[in-house]
Amino acid sequence: MTKQVWLNLPVKDALKAKEFYTAIGFTFLEERTTPDSACMLVGESNFVVMLFAETMFQNFIQHTITDTSQSAEFLISIDAESREEVDRLAQKVRAAGGNVFAAPGENQGWMYGCGFCDLEGHRWNVLYMDFSKMPKH
Repeated sequence: MTKQVWLNLPVKDALKAKEFYTAIGFTFLEERTTPDSACMLVGESNFVVMLFAETMFQNFIQHTITDTSQSAEFLISIDAESREEVDRLAQKVRAAGGNVFAAPGENQGWMYGCGFCDLEGHRWNVLYMDFSKMPKH
């Protein structure tokens, strides 16, 4: 039944959002990019994140768009290959104008990560997980 799942995000300016995500290392399908939308690929499985101008997104949801300065509807989590990759991504986010709301650091003794907001306030979590240090039950 389901072939693929993708995430749709509202943005004020799809091309400006594309610039931000390109600067931090994400790739895009150029043939699926318009002035009002951009098709971003995440990870080895090429998970699709569609960036839609708010007016276009509003037509899809027929509901109010969440004010990301006041609340979060979800946390998008991605994995990193190393602690150093987490650190590099945090630096790229800052340089591209994003907000690192949780600096890179240890979490629960077996994870290392950081949290950041993109230009629109969508929250992302980047984690390197060392499963050999994960507590056993």
